[in-house]
Amino acid sequence: MTSIQPGTPRPREVAPLGVMTEPASAACGLAPSLPVLVGARIVQGIGAALVTPTSLALIREAFDDSTERAQAIAMWAMGGSVAAAAGPVLGGLLTEAGWRLIFFVNLPVGLAALLLVRLAAPSPGRPARFDGTGQVSAVLALGALTYALIEGGSTSFGRVPIIGTFLIAAAALTVFVTAQHRGRHPMVPLALFTSRPVAVTLTVAFLTMAGFYGTVFLQSLYFQEQRGYSASATGLLFLPRTGLVALTNPLVARTAARHGRIVPIIAGQAAMAAGLLGLALLPAHAPILAVAAVMIPVGVGGAFTVPPIASLILDAAPGPLGGTASGVLNTFRQLGGSLGVAVFGAIVSASTAFQTGLRVSYTATAVLVAVAAAGTLTLRTTGRR
Repeated sequence: MTSIQPGTPRPREVAPLGVMTEPASAACGLAPSLPVLVGARIVQGIGAALVTPTSLALIREAFDDSTERAQAIAMWAMGGSVAAAAGPVLGGLLTEAGWRLIFFVNLPVGLAALLLVRLAAPSPGRPARFDGTGQVSAVLALGALTYALIEGGSTSFGRVPIIGTFLIAAAALTVFVTAQHRGRHPMVPLALFTSRPVAVTLTVAFLTMAGFYGTVFLQSLYFQEQRGYSASATGLLFLPRTGLVALTNPLVARTAARHGRIVPIIAGQAAMAAGLLGLALLPAHAPILAVAAVMIPVGVGGAFTVPPIASLILDAAPGPLGGTASGVLNTFRQLGGSLGVAVFGAIVSASTAFQTGLRVSYTATAVLVAVAAAGTLTLRTTGRR
């Protein structure tokens, strides 16, 4: 977990740290073995963790007006949503020519981003101590939990190593919470979670990304393993969802400005829940274009919630904790995505049939998203700021 404290380095100081994603991408593309590939991917993740929260914190700093900030966040979210939705399309096409290309394509994009960030004005900052205990315990807890879910699903949750890994995750989480409560320089001040808007929006962010990325994972398996489509054809089946995410995302800021931020969040959750239920209820051999069409509400619903959620949490967090709030938000989003894939995969592996696991995963997530939508309704009094 990476959070940006009040003493966040200036953008021009962050750039050299984030540039590690460039050689890491090259290392992935050139990896001679799986362990090298995994190691390079870890470095990629570290670079992304340094860059993503900082970008949102910079938006808060650059725009004092809440309306202008909401529009800027909408553009920020659109970039992430389109990139996430376009991944299966571009990845599928590139994989046909060679899987290494999916990493090499990052090089020109990352170089352009590095050059652009040099144009950003320096931002104020002050020294802040590194919370080593918090960082290590958080990484250990999340890593152990993800590993246990994936391996337990593919083998058995009753195996001693899997049970032991769950215990390690629980112990590490306990250490993390204790360190944040008692430490002088906590990575994530627990006072941040006493705000009801923050707690609700983080829950929504987690569940939304779990559904979004979980769907990408399961539908990719469904198209290729259950229906026999190639990687490139599978990518094209994601295209309707990708295109509509790009088209509808700019509408979010205008909808929020006119009706309040709660309206697009509720609408996005409702769309996602409906899409997940639709996928769960489809016959195993439904017309392939119908399956692609039912995927659209999941993608669009997820994309619709991100900008107002980010705007709400940045407004709800105290000024000095704005950078930390952006880091926590992105952590919950990424955690939702990674655990969503892990849990969906575990359920499918533990099920007697792929379709059974798919239906259980989608139905359970739809119910949780609906519950989160009910929680979002409690924020209606703050939705029109």
